[in-house]
Amino acid sequence: MKTMKLYRFLSDDDTSAFCHKVTAALNKGWALQGDPAYAFDAARGVMRCGQAVVKEVPGEYSPEIKLGEQ
Repeated sequence: MKTMKLYRFLSDDDTSAFCHKVTAALNKGWALQGDPAYAFDAARGVMRCGQAVVKEVPGEYSPEIKLGEQ
């Protein structure tokens, strides 16, 4: 059976909502990829966070795949 590796970059303001987003992905089988990223959004005056996650699943890649549903 063919497998594919999926990639997502999760981002949000630096709040508990971001942590919950990453935690939800981890509990759906996604794995952290690399270090988190932080940047200051000067227009909004807030810190933003980002974290890449990856997951290997059966199937063949297509741009129509809804990554958040995997």
